[in-house]
Amino acid sequence: MTTDRATFTLDGHDVPFREGQSVLDAALAAGLFIPFLCHKPGYEAHGSCRVCMVRVGGKWQTSCTTPAAAGLDVESNTEDLVAMRRDLVQFFFAEGNHFCPSCEASGSCTLQAVGYELGVTTPHYPPFWPTRPLDASHPEVILDLNRCILCELCVRASANVDGKSVFALSGRGPTKHLVVSAESGRLGDTSFSADDAAAHVCPVGVFLPRGQGFRTPLGARKFDVEPLRIAALRRAEGT
Repeated sequence: MTTDRATFTLDGHDVPFREGQSVLDAALAAGLFIPFLCHKPGYEAHGSCRVCMVRVGGKWQTSCTTPAAAGLDVESNTEDLVAMRRDLVQFFFAEGNHFCPSCEASGSCTLQAVGYELGVTTPHYPPFWPTRPLDASHPEVILDLNRCILCELCVRASANVDGKSVFALSGRGPTKHLVVSAESGRLGDTSFSADDAAAHVCPVGVFLPRGQGFRTPLGARKFDVEPLRIAALRRAEGT
């Protein structure tokens, strides 16, 4: 790869970057895929899921929060990093209540797509089977917290894009969970709308529009048609 721009190396490949780009964004723009889960273009990097972890100068760092810099030596596709990502995804599946064959988000779920990318076909770890509510109080959207992976994308979207701060995280460790910022705790008692950005950023299937269940048949959904790797690289073209 020849370029007049500053570069860093990723698994031996020269990666050009623009000032302000992260290692992840620069890699994707250069056609080199690093798996990710909570990353969303246009949103401030958060590093919540750790799936995009790479090794930079011998230290493990999230590539979405690591600024690209000239001369960085970045490793991503190593045996230990791939194994770590696989473990993380298996933990996500075990921690929540994910029933892919019957889930409305199947085929459009980033967690599922990352699992396929990493060769995860079973949770591997014993499931937690947490007790989580289904909030059907809103006239437009059903909130299924069984699928929440605590990525905080809806929290950030509601606060920073919608200006409503409808969502927040509460608790720590195993008790950490998504909450609705209403005295009743019900989505129907907030200013949330199906048109809000927060309703469309979830990487799994927490936000379910009413009256649209299985409108797109299985086999014709987002990642059925275009695997995550191809979709992410295509989206990054020209950025």
